[in-house]
Amino acid sequence: MGMVMVKCPQTGLAIPTGIKTDRESFGRRPVFFSRTRCVICHTDHPWFAREAWVDEPGIRVRHRAGAPA
Repeated sequence: MGMVMVKCPQTGLAIPTGIKTDRESFGRRPVFFSRTRCVICHTDHPWFAREAWVDEPGIRVRHRAGAPA
């Protein structure tokens, strides 16, 4: 299990969404829209599933463009 992450548009840093899942399950989900309260800039950020990735401890794979490595 890992945490779904998105990028803060103000700082460019990865922030947790509070959603726990694994990469395979997250990849099978339908496209959806959500909002996450940023722990860095304290602003609500809207995001789509295509902009997010799952950060699973101990598993390192190349992220798609725009996601931190």
